[in-house]
This record gives sequence, C-alpha cells and structure tokens, in this order.
Amino acid sequence: MAGENRVALVPGDIPTISKLGAEVWLESGAGIVAGYPDPAYQERGGQIAPDRKTLFQKADILVQVRAAGANPEGMAQDMKLMRSGQYLIAFLEPLWSPQHSQELAAKGVNAFSMELVPRITRAQGMDALSSMANIAGYKAVLIAAETLPRMFPMMMTAAGTLSPAHVFVIGAGVAGLQAIATAKRLGAKVEAYDVRPVVKDQVESVGGKFVELPLETGGAEGSGGYAKAQDESFYRRQRELMAEVVARNDVVITTAAIPGRKSPLLITADAVKGMRPRSVIIDLAAERGGNCELTRSNETIEVHGVTIIGPANLPASVPFHASQMYSRNITTFLRSLIKDGAINLNMEDEVIRDTLVTNDGKVINERVRSLLEPASSAQVSA
Repeated sequence: MAGENRVALVPGDIPTISKLGAEVWLESGAGIVAGYPDPAYQERGGQIAPDRKTLFQKADILVQVRAAGANPEGMAQDMKLMRSGQYLIAFLEPLWSPQHSQELAAKGVNAFSMELVPRITRAQGMDALSSMANIAGYKAVLIAAETLPRMFPMMMTAAGTLSPAHVFVIGAGVAGLQAIATAKRLGAKVEAYDVRPVVKDQVESVGGKFVELPLETGGAEGSGGYAKAQDESFYRRQRELMAEVVARNDVVITTAAIPGRKSPLLITADAVKGMRPRSVIIDLAAERGGNCELTRSNETIEVHGVTIIGPANLPASVPFHASQMYSRNITTFLRSLIKDGAINLNMEDEVIRDTLVTNDGKVINERVRSLLEPASSAQVSA
C-alpha cells in the first residue's frame, strides 16, 4: 500500500514462532524500508520466497499489516493469490468496510482482524491498536512542535523569559495519553478533555490538566473502554463549550474516534476562526472524517491563519519501532493459534473468537455480520 512502510514480522520474533513448530517465509524486501533487510531474517531462521506468488502458495497463515478493508486496492491483487482454507491475520477494518469481509468469506479465507482484539488483561500483548495509537500520539506532538512558530518549553534566558506553549488534547485514549505525556516532556502546558470522566486520573497521571465541561456523560463509555457515540444535541453543546478551550491554546491535538463510525465533529469552522494566529491543529481522526470540520485527510491546509494537519497512517512514518511493536502483537497472537506446529482454532478462547471475522466461507463475527444484514435486506426489498 502506498505510504505503508511497516512490516508484519521483524527478525527478532522468528525464533519464537519457530519454537511453535512453524516455518517463517518472507516476501523479499518486505522489511527493507522499516530497517529490516532480508539477511537479518535469514540469520534468525527466516526463508525468503523467490516471488509473491510462491509466498502465497506456501502460506498456511498470511501475516500482513493492512489487508481487505484497510487496503482495498491491494486486496484486489491479493485475492487472486489467496486460496480457500488459508488464514489471514492483519488490520482489516471490518467494522468500517464490512463488505470486504464478505469477499474474504466467499474466497474461503479464514480472516482475523487485529482491530478486534478484546481489551482484556490477557490480550494486552496482542493489542495492536493500542501499540499503533501510542506511536501516533507521540508523532503528532513532534509534528505540532515542528510546525508551531514557537518553542514548547518555558525558557529563562538573558534575553528574557519565553512562555511555554499551550497544548489541548481531545480524547484521552492511548493516543491522547501519549500525546499528553510527550507534550509535557517537551515542556508545554497541557490540558485534555475526554467525554469519559473516568479518565481524569489517567490524564493527570501523565501531566495534563483535565478539562471538565458541564455535560451529562453518564453513558459515554462503551464496550472495551472506548467512547460511545452520542446524539447530535450532545455534540452540538460539546462543540460550543469546547470552542472556548480551543481558543486559548496554541496547539490542539484531536484523537476522538468511535470504532466503525465516522469521527465525531468537535471543532467547528467558527472555533478555528477564534484561535490565535499561527496556531496548529493535528487531527488524528482525519482518516474517518476528522474531528475538525475543516480537516482534509492526508493534507495540510491553512485557514484563518491556523494550520490544520490531517495525517494519515502516522505509525507508518516510524516504521522501525512500529514494526517491532506490531510484530510482537502478531507473535503473541500466533502463540494462541498455533499448537505443536498445527493451527488450533479454539473457539472457546475469547481472543480467537472475537477476532475471527470469517470462517468456513461465512462472516461469523456478530459485530461485522450485523453491519451486513441491513444491506442484504435493502437489496431484497429493491
């Protein structure tokens, strides 16, 4: 996929997979951009396939970074090489693009989606979304610091005292908390807001000041600790109150996302107009519509003197460590799937059951299937 620099496995994890009784084959050059050349894999017991077709033919389990709905263009080519009975493990975006899961099912591919790893203690080592969100939150602050025409920390110099930058982080999930911590380490004064009041202690633990808005948020937390979608009247009032906080900050980093849904609109065009000249907005929700009304995905624009950046796929911009973290998530997942050199599809295992989207030619994940059923009914009516 264009711009995707990560690789799904790094050399250091090959010995662990080999101990499970599996052989590891690699597409030639897959890790080069991330900083992992072919010889590094061979030194740890990996084997290099002469071409992509051979790799797909050999594979019982295919491990990728982005596939299906997370890489629709690449999927068209991969589907020609896949075969019935193969297992696929990758980011699949099944809640956003459920129709691609149908295509995998029709091909007979048994697909696991890394986005669906349950947020339970036992699965923390497999939580690829959190791994990548950590990197996105960190990198967002670096981009903001590079773009803002002032320094982050307070400095006392012979030429006078320089006041610190003010940073406001919206959304205190993994990406938001990492952004708060990184901005604080750089010396900024950091405020943060989340619709879930229970995260106040987490915000304060990494150095941020929690912003409390007079809103009813009793049912704001959904399953797995994610934010739950609210009605439009809630978001409208939230936007009005948040505009005041946005106006007093130099940098605003937005991270609010709801699984399978368009990103909630939190910053209006009028709120942007009220910001200080040369302020910066980093919208980490840009790929799903953005939290800012003016955001354009994968573009940098300037409106009312404010720079608005909508980065896409930030983890891929730090491919060495992003690959290392994702590879460890994948390897930990494989330890639940492979027993004594054979695939063991234990449906009593919550991790296996929740992440398996397609099996035996069917979409079996209830969340994904529920998204497909209305479409099927509409077609019958038509």
